[in-house]
Amino acid sequence: MKTLQEINREWNGKKADKYLAALVDNRLKSLDFVLYNPHNIKFIDYSHPDGRRTYVRSLSFVLQKAVRDLFPGARLRISYAVGNSLYCDIVFPDGREETDEDMALIHATMSAIVEKDIPFRKEKLCTGDAQKVFAANGFPQKALLQETRGHFYTSVYYLDDYADTFYGPLVPSTGYLKLFNLNRFHKGFLLQYPQPDHPQSLDGPPKLHKLVEVFEEYVHWGDIMGVKDIGTLNRKIQRDRVKDLILTGEAFHGRRYAEIADRIYAHKDRIKLVVIAGPSSSGKTTTSKRISTQLKVLGMKPVVLEMDNYFVNREDTPLDEKGEYDFESVDALDTTFLNEQLFALLEGKEVEIPFFDFMTGQRTFKGKKMRLEENEILIMEGIHALNPIVTRNIPAANKFKIYASALTSLSMDENNRISTTDTRMIRRMVRDSQFRGINAEDTILRWPSISHGERKYIFPYQEEADVMFNSALPYELAVLKSHAEPLLHRIAPMSEAYPEALRLLNFLSYFTPVHPRDERYIPYASVIREFIGTSLPD
Repeated sequence: MKTLQEINREWNGKKADKYLAALVDNRLKSLDFVLYNPHNIKFIDYSHPDGRRTYVRSLSFVLQKAVRDLFPGARLRISYAVGNSLYCDIVFPDGREETDEDMALIHATMSAIVEKDIPFRKEKLCTGDAQKVFAANGFPQKALLQETRGHFYTSVYYLDDYADTFYGPLVPSTGYLKLFNLNRFHKGFLLQYPQPDHPQSLDGPPKLHKLVEVFEEYVHWGDIMGVKDIGTLNRKIQRDRVKDLILTGEAFHGRRYAEIADRIYAHKDRIKLVVIAGPSSSGKTTTSKRISTQLKVLGMKPVVLEMDNYFVNREDTPLDEKGEYDFESVDALDTTFLNEQLFALLEGKEVEIPFFDFMTGQRTFKGKKMRLEENEILIMEGIHALNPIVTRNIPAANKFKIYASALTSLSMDENNRISTTDTRMIRRMVRDSQFRGINAEDTILRWPSISHGERKYIFPYQEEADVMFNSALPYELAVLKSHAEPLLHRIAPMSEAYPEALRLLNFLSYFTPVHPRDERYIPYASVIREFIGTSLPD
């Protein structure tokens, strides 16, 4: 009988401290897990997504402990990710904002906690007892989440005498968390953690103010709707408020589409090209269609140009570090030819539009001609649409740039956020299965490459947008749950995708599902239909 920590030290010696957790028979375990029988063990470090999540969860706990020790009457809020950071703020009893002195005190206290190498402890409590602990600590959202989830037992973690809950393992002790920083940002501050691709370094202060403004808008909207976390969402679903929840969310999206169209229309004399970019499963296609509809209402004539038809021939596709085709790279597009055609179209000339055959990997021409007529405006969507190289021949004054993403503002509870990446991966998994014949296992296995491409080719340009559209809806994960869970359950325990499937199943287990019969309230034009389809259940 040994703990994973003991085995780690036996196997890895001086390198043992770099490992943060382990996969035991493809199941994620903390290093204090005790083994009684032979198992397949894989220790994971910060380079593994579950290693990073373990580090960030643990670091968040240290921040919470430091804030509670320094400011007993204050309340820490951890809201959402901004680059390789978590955006946080502190609600003080007297209403004041954080100061530079506060940041220095918190950083020093966190450093002292790390230096002491304090163990994290986990206990399983009856859910009723756990709710009392959370309520006593000022965490009503945690208490409500456990109540609406309906499980008998809840895991409670302790750092000294401070108790909280997390949705995944922690590192063994605070001494593992040596690399972090705090930076004042916007109306709060950032808890910075190491970069995924460079685990020994931190980012500089991110310049993502537009992104934060969009998050803040949706957090405010969630407060208005009374849905700011999973517990309050579950309560509304359990009380049969689904129709109102769906229609209100869709009305908000409709208002935002109209506002964007109004901004374009206000400058219709100079704007000739609207580009829409965003990461995988961000709702770009629906955003393009909905804005096109709103422009038609205003008397404009949108014409869609599909960027996917401008891929280079398969043999000319760049290769990634592994020697495989890098379809995420901007160099997978023939940007020179695309610019030539864009410039010709905006000059009023006729061009023959290409067609890219994804089966053969070749660009062909089928006689499809295009010319922009009076009052027509060109709309083009694709993951690289904001990259300046893609429209380099088009004057800035003639372009309107939109960035779409599913920036989930819903949280697990007071200080456990929902990853926007998880929302997009679940969306894509459901769509891949429904419309592309790709199973959930393949979607999960492809995701690291997709994420790497997004960090390299998409996210650096998001602040270039004239406007950001958040395609997330507060109810969507409760809808996607019943579509995604059967797909995840089909993944075999021996698959490399199995640990991620278990994590996503555990995440979805916290949601009360929207009954399939209530999906009839989701409009056909909703962004969610892009993933679950337009057909209604019998």
